[in-house]
Amino acid sequence: MYLYTSESVSPGHPDKCADIIANTIVDRLLELDSNAKVATEVFITGKHIVIGGEVKSDLPISEGFYRLCALDALKTIGYPEEGFNESQTLYPESSDIKVLVSRQSPDISVGVELEGGEIGAGDQGMMIGFATDESEEFIPAALYYSRILRDELYSFALNNSNDFGIDIKTQVTIDYENRKRFDSNRPAKIDSIVAAIPHAEHLDIEEAREIVKEVITKKLTNFELFDKKRCRFFINGTGRYVTHSPLADSGMSGRKIVADTYGAYAPVGGGAQSSKDYTKVDRSGLYAARWIAKHIVASGLAKKALVELAYVIGKPKPINVTINRFDMAKGSLGDEELSKIVAEKFSLTPLWIKEKFGLDKPSEETFLYADIAARGQVGYPDYPWEKLDELEFFKALL
Repeated sequence: MYLYTSESVSPGHPDKCADIIANTIVDRLLELDSNAKVATEVFITGKHIVIGGEVKSDLPISEGFYRLCALDALKTIGYPEEGFNESQTLYPESSDIKVLVSRQSPDISVGVELEGGEIGAGDQGMMIGFATDESEEFIPAALYYSRILRDELYSFALNNSNDFGIDIKTQVTIDYENRKRFDSNRPAKIDSIVAAIPHAEHLDIEEAREIVKEVITKKLTNFELFDKKRCRFFINGTGRYVTHSPLADSGMSGRKIVADTYGAYAPVGGGAQSSKDYTKVDRSGLYAARWIAKHIVASGLAKKALVELAYVIGKPKPINVTINRFDMAKGSLGDEELSKIVAEKFSLTPLWIKEKFGLDKPSEETFLYADIAARGQVGYPDYPWEKLDELEFFKALL
């Protein structure tokens, strides 16, 4: 056995609640003012919600705006559920919301808004792009399956809110059998599945476990790596999971960056993506790096690829573009040459990334940052940075 595990959390998880509130603020500010600069963080504990951070906009923004963002986000997530009382789950209207948002420092904005419309990086740091051919979405197998199960159980809970809650965690362990198969992206089977999903008090724990196991089994029946007889199940391991939401565990924005990206199969970069506008390269740089890595794998240049971009605050172009294909490169180009070609072909400035993916124009028709916070920063084909629109260029490098 050679095992590797990744987890996912649903929109109802306290950390995700905080992320979704923070990104709802980003969405609504950019919809009102596409030049707004946003870096808001959210902390939730019990019925208390604290919104802090920095914002710059020409529009007058009241405390009521932030409170409405928080309440709307929680209702969209699905709180409260019908089968749980106010001592068991969060009721948004009962929340105590404190707003501590100040204006962004001019020392930051002077380095971001450059002459000629160019945008300097809103922070220093490094961003990681990663892609692998282990799944159809070019994300690692364990993360791929944990997300499938998370989405299935979340949907199930929303449709059965008398019995189940939406504060859900899933975890999948993949068996590669040996290190050689792991290195060459050849998962053998799903070894185990862990799920935590709140159940109403009237449900016996064994009954709840059987219902959840049936939902999981039905969803995975046609997947090649799943064999019910060879898979271990761990559902609601403590035996009781009634009280949930931020009433049971505090939540903070930016705390699920591993689940949001590559499920620990690759390093994480300098910071979280949630809560920030596109000038913060923690967000835009990650999207660009992932876009490059996905093209490298999808074009056949490698079976998996890691891309590192690094930026200096106030400077537009990254100071390095480094590609690692894990000694699995195809074609005659070395990683050093490929890194240079990509750096010369794509400027990768915040302005280029913004315009490439429309990051200043979130909308129902394109994408919403709140939805991305709920699902994950990468790995969904409807995201603009997941589009394979330069595939011919990369294929030509073979």
